[in-house]
Amino acid sequence: MPRRKRNAGSSSDGTEDSDFSADHEHTDRIETYGRTRRNTRLTRASLRLSQSSQDSSPAQISPAEVVTFSARRVTRSRSVQQGPPVTPKKYPLRQSRSSGSDTEQHVEDLKRAADQDESPPRTPTGNALSSESDIDVSSPNASHDESLAKELSLKDSGSDLSHRPKRRRFHESYNFNMKCPTPGCNSLGHLTGKHERHFSISGCPLFHNLSVDECKTRASSRDKQVEERTLSHRQDENRHATRHQDHRQSHGNNREPLLENITSDYDLELFRKAQARASEDLEKLQGQVAEGSNMIKTIVFGRYELDTWYHSPYPEEYARLGRLYMCEFCLKYMKSLTILRRHMAKCVWKHPPGDEIYRKGNISVFEVDGKKNKIYCQNLCLLAKLFLDHKTLYYDVEPFLFYVMTEADNTGCHLVGYFSKEKNSFLNYNVSCILTMPQYMRQGYGKMLIDFSYLLSKVEEKVGSPERPLSDLGLISYRSYWKEVLLRYLNQFQGKEISIKEISQETAVNPVDIVSTLQSLQMLKYWKGKHLVLKRQDLIDDWKAKETKRGSSKTIEPTALKWTPPKGT
Repeated sequence: MPRRKRNAGSSSDGTEDSDFSADHEHTDRIETYGRTRRNTRLTRASLRLSQSSQDSSPAQISPAEVVTFSARRVTRSRSVQQGPPVTPKKYPLRQSRSSGSDTEQHVEDLKRAADQDESPPRTPTGNALSSESDIDVSSPNASHDESLAKELSLKDSGSDLSHRPKRRRFHESYNFNMKCPTPGCNSLGHLTGKHERHFSISGCPLFHNLSVDECKTRASSRDKQVEERTLSHRQDENRHATRHQDHRQSHGNNREPLLENITSDYDLELFRKAQARASEDLEKLQGQVAEGSNMIKTIVFGRYELDTWYHSPYPEEYARLGRLYMCEFCLKYMKSLTILRRHMAKCVWKHPPGDEIYRKGNISVFEVDGKKNKIYCQNLCLLAKLFLDHKTLYYDVEPFLFYVMTEADNTGCHLVGYFSKEKNSFLNYNVSCILTMPQYMRQGYGKMLIDFSYLLSKVEEKVGSPERPLSDLGLISYRSYWKEVLLRYLNQFQGKEISIKEISQETAVNPVDIVSTLQSLQMLKYWKGKHLVLKRQDLIDDWKAKETKRGSSKTIEPTALKWTPPKGT
């Protein structure tokens, strides 16, 4: 009897159907299969019982009366497996106690049942239906042998499970009609070699010009390579860890650490090339120093010994020495420590020359005229060139004013930093050169110098800006200062409309610098033909927290300034 086709509305994604009618129809179809095939199954059980009861009988059925039952099971799960073909099983029948006519009639019934359907009804998984739903023991036509076969089948199945509800499984709603879209493909195998079937082109071996066996072979080889690579990597890590530890214990910091297996070979090769290039440049630089170039490596400045960063045009007889000794008050440079001690014994300077125009605590600022104190200003410019790359002013100091910041103690006023500005600047530059000494860097003195320069611009009622180009450290300091000024202004601003010109007049910062800072902070937007300034509260809150933590010790107090703008010449 041909098997019914699956309902077209069944789900193919593995989820249970929520429609109760579909579930009820599926259950009725299984029960119908059971009623149709119960006679065949009961007859087969009767044959087995007859064989066990007639083992002692010498009578045998002729070979022509042997009935063959095919073990073929048309299921999707069994069709996936690849193996040798299943041979049909033969069940020899022995003569029972009944008469010969009954036996012949019995064999003919078996043949007719086998012709109708050689295999018992199966579920989509290939398993036989449960005995509870297959055999109707209340049938009035069942014989004694049939009831005995029913009892045996119940014992084989373990126990009566008829009281348990039937549950739909994944395979009952799975769409078994899915096939690979590749022409000529039977949907067997998978490109990864780890699955038995595929339903898409991405996993089709035939589409990728491969066979199922080749995919499985490649998958096994890949797994082996991964295992070998992992094992080798672990062994290398253990070996190199031991090697690094031995190298560190043997040489300490006297040699470069081992760099193998820290990064890729390509990156390590680039690093080696950069090392070689830097070494070559250093050799050239040392050769220039040996030939008489003005390169000073270190300076002794007060109680500090500072390493220089750049070349400064000191006289050749001093540059050859490699180390220079300076007086921290008058900035005179000397060749040896003995000369410095003699100089310090008779030097009467304890602060920079010029007028002290600002004092708050131990911080003071002196205004030094380059025309009146030419030697001091020239020495200051030579000292600044050791730490500045873009500075070109050395000896022509007469058109400039120098504002020197010092920190006072019981021995005198020690140089912290300075900035210079032109006496008459056509572009309103308020700073030409600015420097914080290395021993005072990252302590807030740089912002104090910048803030002091803008304070002078406010007193002059001008808008100032530093002269370009700025050094790397100078650009960082100015960007930080402009950000702080804008956030302070926006925090105090209460109106709804704001103007760049008003901010510039209030803070004495150039409008170009204000716009560039707003853009870097992502606070300037263009919307519907207008430029809008966004008040970002998160940035303002961060600035408030930093201000509270920093305190007010490193700030400029405008009331402490005693200064009148100089008249132009």
